[in-house]
Amino acid sequence: MTKVNHFIDLDTVGADTLKGILEHAHAMKKEKYNPEQIFSGLSLAMVFDKRSTRTRMSFEIAMKQLGGHTIVMNMEEMQLGGSESVESTGNVLSRFVDGIMLRMSDQAMMQDLAKYTSIPVINGMTDDSHPCQIMADLLTIEEKLGNVKGKKIAWFGDSNNVSNTFVQASKLFDFELVLALPEEIHGRAPKDANITADAAAAAHGADVLVTDTWVSMGQEGKAIEKFWPYQVSADLMAKAKDSAIFMHCLPIHEWEEVSEEVAKSPASVIFDEAENRLHAQKAILAWCLENSGVTVG
Repeated sequence: MTKVNHFIDLDTVGADTLKGILEHAHAMKKEKYNPEQIFSGLSLAMVFDKRSTRTRMSFEIAMKQLGGHTIVMNMEEMQLGGSESVESTGNVLSRFVDGIMLRMSDQAMMQDLAKYTSIPVINGMTDDSHPCQIMADLLTIEEKLGNVKGKKIAWFGDSNNVSNTFVQASKLFDFELVLALPEEIHGRAPKDANITADAAAAAHGADVLVTDTWVSMGQEGKAIEKFWPYQVSADLMAKAKDSAIFMHCLPIHEWEEVSEEVAKSPASVIFDEAENRLHAQKAILAWCLENSGVTVG
C-alpha cells in the first residue's frame, strides 16, 4: 500500500523532509507570478470549524495558482462527527478529492480521520498544534536572518498551539527556543520546553521575538492580567540583538500582546510572515500530493 503523506504534526514528518519542504517554499516564492501548474486536475477539500482569514486564503490561492481546485465546507455542512462515523467520512472523501485540509479544534478527531483516508490530511490548525504556521514562520526567519539553525527565538505570553509547535520545530531545526510564560501556566507547556517566567532574560540576545494573542477563539472573557509583563514592548525588543525581528501569526489584539510601537516598527515582519503562509502552503501541498503525480522540487 502506498504511504500517504499526512501533514498533522511536524515531529511525525521528520527533519529532513521538513527542510526539503522549506527549500521548496523558498523556490516557489521566487516563481510567485509564473508558477508551474503542478496541481492541474487535483482537488482539495477544506473543512473549517473555526473562523479563518490566512488559512483559508493561503490554501485556496495556493491550489488555484498552481492549477488545482478547492471545495470549502464548515463542520455544520457535513456529517463528520455527526450522524456519520469518522471512518465512513474518511472513506467517502478519499473517493472525491485528492487531499483534505482541516482547521478544527479536535486534533484527536483529525488524527482519527487520517487513519481512514487514502489521501493526505493536512492540519490547518487545531487546539494542540499549528504546523503550517510554523513552516511559514521558519520561511520568514530564513529570509530575514539566514539559516534558522543556532538562532535564539523567544516566545512571550500564553502557552498555546503555536508555541507547542515551535517547541517541536526547535528540536527538528536545531534552534534555541525560550518560552517566557507566567509561572502559573508553566505546567501547560510541553514538558521538554525551555521555560522561564523572566521576560527580559528570554529577550536577551534573541534573534526573534514572537508572540500570539492571549485570548484565542473560544476563550472570550478570559482574564489577561497575568500576561501584561509579557507584552512585547520597545523595552523588551531593546534587549534582543540589534538585528532582531518581531513576529506574530495574526490577528493582533490591539494593543495587548504587542505594543503598537513594536508592531509598526521596522523590526516587525508580520505581513511578510502572513504572505509566507501562501508559499509554505504550496510546498506543503506539493509534498502531500506527491502520490497524485506532483513533482516536488
